[in-house]
Amino acid sequence: MSEARITLGKHGEDLAASFLKNLGFSVLERNYRQKTGEIDIIARDGDCLVFVEVKTRKSLLYGQPFEAVTGKKQAQLSRVALDYLSRKNQLNQPARFDVISILLPDNGKADIEHLPDCFELVSGF
Repeated sequence: MSEARITLGKHGEDLAASFLKNLGFSVLERNYRQKTGEIDIIARDGDCLVFVEVKTRKSLLYGQPFEAVTGKKQAQLSRVALDYLSRKNQLNQPARFDVISILLPDNGKADIEHLPDCFELVSGF
């Protein structure tokens, strides 16, 4: 991955974390990594754990950022979320998957779209 894409992704994750905090979420972890993948942000919204995937793009040339959260990506996020819940002994904790889609054109004005409870836990992987 190029340095420019890494920088864009990090900037998007920073914007998303601030956005969630402004909504009253508590950000618990960022970039939770395991062998099977990574979750960008793990937050708490009331009594619910929220696993957040952040997608940032500079243009719509390849579609909306959220369109990159494919079935394969959802399965990967599900595996990592289950790992997190298991390690934290919170398998009975209410949880959901949100996507934050950020369009960040060269003018620097971010368009942030929050898609709460975007998909169900993907099993059978």
